[in-house]
Amino acid sequence: MYPVARGPRTPLAVGAAPIEAPPSALALPARAWQALAMAELLETLRALGKEKTAETYRRHGATGEVLGVSYADLGKLQKKHRGDHALAQELWKSGVHEARVLATQIAVPAEATRQQLESWLADLSGYPLTDALAGFAAQTRVADACMKAWMKSKSEWTASAGWRLLALRAMGEDGPGAEELETYLSVIESQIHRAQNRVRHQMNHALIAIGGSVPALEKRALQVAKAIGVVEVDHGDTSCETPDAASYIAKMKARRAKKKS
Repeated sequence: MYPVARGPRTPLAVGAAPIEAPPSALALPARAWQALAMAELLETLRALGKEKTAETYRRHGATGEVLGVSYADLGKLQKKHRGDHALAQELWKSGVHEARVLATQIAVPAEATRQQLESWLADLSGYPLTDALAGFAAQTRVADACMKAWMKSKSEWTASAGWRLLALRAMGEDGPGAEELETYLSVIESQIHRAQNRVRHQMNHALIAIGGSVPALEKRALQVAKAIGVVEVDHGDTSCETPDAASYIAKMKARRAKKKS
């Protein structure tokens, strides 16, 4: 049951039981309940935020209103609200960075439509949310359609989401076949150095994912890695580095072999 706002109170602690509604409130329509839940959750997020953490998130590309809620606390809220697709959509509408991250964590993949994903995509302006949205989209039935369309976009964030989707789908059991993936390797080889900053980053990750997850394409992926050489990505005021594709493909191969032994 969702909590009801009844005068001044402190935000609910993460994981705390919601306040019981008075009998008169039980007649509230569903949308009113949703609004109350949304207000309570945003209040909780604001109470959990720390400015120092928010500064770190901003350095790493978070935009808009950033509260500085730790991912550990977001994980607890995810467990509490997982599966509430309507609430996820309201969280995204708030524009608050952490609320949008949480939206991608509690939304239901089976209920997501192409229209909804495109709507969320239009709001992207930084790579943390781009990665989060791609991670959610990869679980939906429209993942491959979105991937193919987004990869072709001239928007840095849309194209980044598309290539991120490719990396995630390549590592999945029901991802694109080897023949299709091989065509993407050729695109990476010919276009990566002309792509936008974060698109280069995601193309490099897709190269690693394909080479490290599809044994039949390992040799071809290593050829592409050698051909493109060093991939330069501006990571801003952070300590992040661009992974060397050949090295990471080798690491993934070693992990596969270890699991089989």
